[in-house]
Amino acid sequence: METLRAVVTGASSGIGAATVRRLRDLGWDVVAVARREDKLKALAEETGASYFVADLTDDAAVEALTAEVLGSGPVHSLVANAGAAFGTDSVAEASVEGWRQMYDINVLGVLRVVKAFLPALIESGRGDIVVMSSTAGHQAYEGGGGYVAAKHGAHSIAATLRLELCGEPVRVIEIAPGMVATEEFTRKRVGSQELADKVYEGVENPLTADDVADAVVYTLTRPHHFNVDFMVLRPIAQAAQHKVARHQGL
Repeated sequence: METLRAVVTGASSGIGAATVRRLRDLGWDVVAVARREDKLKALAEETGASYFVADLTDDAAVEALTAEVLGSGPVHSLVANAGAAFGTDSVAEASVEGWRQMYDINVLGVLRVVKAFLPALIESGRGDIVVMSSTAGHQAYEGGGGYVAAKHGAHSIAATLRLELCGEPVRVIEIAPGMVATEEFTRKRVGSQELADKVYEGVENPLTADDVADAVVYTLTRPHHFNVDFMVLRPIAQAAQHKVARHQGL
């Protein structure tokens, strides 16, 4: 039986790293991709995954990644997880540069790796593309305009690609998490750990990176005729972007 091989982007921490761990536990070959070599090296030593350092906003880096990965074997799954959010400004006070950066990684970064690996995924005869979007890609909220716009773009890639690949042996899967408490995402967005902690203050059991990785692996391990087009994940405490149950003392 052929060993399945996946490329996971944004793998240095959070959902990406958790996905690498779960796939390796199942015996998959995994190439972990991110910008931070120290984090990737530690993950590779822990899990036995291989890794490649690449900035997905750089065309040349994606070209080098593709050449390296495809030069060493087939690819069956691409988990396009890399993404980021910057700031919580209103549209009126938005940083144009911040919006540009979010578009480049959340939309064009996904586009670059999808284009790069799509021929190999088709050739594999059982390819998968997982696009990590967000509930922000389906519902706007105040202070989230740039991230909302970018994740709508990621959703558009997945939805359009699924139509364009109809008849090809490639599943297109979109995972849209809501409130997930990871070690870095919110801190980087709001600028400090103190402010990040306030986002989750009083929320009982926000989702974890491992929860989302579990959902990713579920979709990848269904029989290949079975496609999960679109999966929304939220903690039970979150009914919508703007509707979150908070309790004192948590």
